[in-house]
Amino acid sequence: MNRLLGSLCIGAVLSIVVSSVSALPVNIPAIVPNLERATVLTPATDLAQPVMEDTRMDPIGLEIFAPRSSQARPTQDQIDYVVVRKKERRLLLYAGDALIKSYPIALGKNPIGQKQREGDSRTPEGVYTLDWRNPNSRFYRSIHVNYPNQKQLKQARAKGIDPGGEIMIHGQPSDWTERIALTFGGRDWTEGCIAVENQAMQEIWNLVADNTLIEIMP
Repeated sequence: MNRLLGSLCIGAVLSIVVSSVSALPVNIPAIVPNLERATVLTPATDLAQPVMEDTRMDPIGLEIFAPRSSQARPTQDQIDYVVVRKKERRLLLYAGDALIKSYPIALGKNPIGQKQREGDSRTPEGVYTLDWRNPNSRFYRSIHVNYPNQKQLKQARAKGIDPGGEIMIHGQPSDWTERIALTFGGRDWTEGCIAVENQAMQEIWNLVADNTLIEIMP
């Protein structure tokens, strides 16, 4: 008797479940990936838009590739006076009487005093012109200081000495072995030039036009 009642109960439950399933909507979506998803069409106006290449360099790219850059002229003419304070080891950029930028620098290995002759490793003092630039120097870019001026050249000839020249504002050496050597060198390491970090040189290159005055102070 008990076995018969159990069979009747199970049959009733199954009948209810089957009836419930049959009552469900027939268009229930299957929970499987839709492998035939419709393609989204891009409007013709979007296809006509040009893709602009990002030509900006990240800091690492700037260090490695910038010495071979084709940019040879400043992109803007904003700075009209450059000051170098040798004792403070600073290079300052001015627009009128407003200080725009200030950078730490390294000088010649014998920095104190006026440059007298070729090979004395001194950075000259006085007022000069930044008259030309070199994007492919052995350092990261360079801008020429027109030392010696006519007065200094005349004095040197009268003494029968070579006053030297090729004084530049420049970045770090492009050669990695030279750069590594500088890591363990002294504070002032040039042969009389004014050296800055490469990022600083990039800013100076862009901001300072040719024929800008520079005053190098003790």
